[in-house]
Amino acid sequence: MTDPRRTPAAAFRDAHDGAGVEMAYAGHNTFLKGDPCDVDDVAADVGVLGAPYDGALSNRPGARYGPEALRRASAWWAYLSNYKGGLTNVNTGAQVDFSDLSVADCGDVPVFPMDRERTAESIEAHVATVAERAFPVLLGGDHYCTYPAVRGFAEGAGHDTVGLVQIDAHSDTVTESPVFGGHYHGSSTRLVAESPWSDYEHVSQVGIRGYEGPDFAEFVAESGIDCYTMRDVHERGITDVVTSAVQAAAAGTDAVYVTFDIDAVDPGVAPGTGTPEPDGLSSHQALRAMEVLGTHDAVGAADLMEVSPTHDPTDSTDILGAFLLVTLLERLFAE
Repeated sequence: MTDPRRTPAAAFRDAHDGAGVEMAYAGHNTFLKGDPCDVDDVAADVGVLGAPYDGALSNRPGARYGPEALRRASAWWAYLSNYKGGLTNVNTGAQVDFSDLSVADCGDVPVFPMDRERTAESIEAHVATVAERAFPVLLGGDHYCTYPAVRGFAEGAGHDTVGLVQIDAHSDTVTESPVFGGHYHGSSTRLVAESPWSDYEHVSQVGIRGYEGPDFAEFVAESGIDCYTMRDVHERGITDVVTSAVQAAAAGTDAVYVTFDIDAVDPGVAPGTGTPEPDGLSSHQALRAMEVLGTHDAVGAADLMEVSPTHDPTDSTDILGAFLLVTLLERLFAE
């Protein structure tokens, strides 16, 4: 006798093994196909939040669309792991099973496009809530969002001192802009360093290039910031530079927050960003940086910022951005 409670859909799924494999482009748009979750109910290794805000940009807008694009791109690796029953990372030789990594996608934080202060409060509160329960990952959004996210991480995780590893083309240490003031994406690192949870001696930067203010060299020498330019990367190699950077940020701190501005990557590789700078990291260098960071026990939170998908019709920037986070999480949780 047929069970009247058993639907045709259930019968079909039971009869076909492939029905349990969700294609990368199907289903809910969550990071790594993680379970949708209310921010107050996170019970996972990683809690993902989006910050679809680009009201603090100084150049091309579009980073508000970054969280959605990064989620969509990340589905590929979840699909592969599900389809193949685990994976081998060909670059590292590591055996990886993303089913060992539990991801809760908490959706996007409330943002207020015409109210930067309230948006910052929202990011801080939601990251703090996740940090009490899981490893927080923030999908940006412009780079100003990192400042309230670091505050929220420190508060939620109960850390007194937080180090920052910033992979970026720009130092983001502007004190005051006559146009944008003192709170925008060019000032986020200064704001972190001046907060109660950090200072410049706990900040490491990788990939800085282009042009900074006339007193930048003096600022680096006097502030104690650990700054590695692209020339340092070229001369010393990405592995050595990132290893030194994370060790410096971890020294004397309770945990390290990793922020990756996608404009750290050369715009020939990742053009989908608001403030592109030539002579950036290659895909290999960027991914290697995340591999190194993912082996360090002090790393307790991360973000990926400034992806602007409207400036890259090939989706290459979105894919690389998602792969950078996937690589970090793989090394931290899934090997």
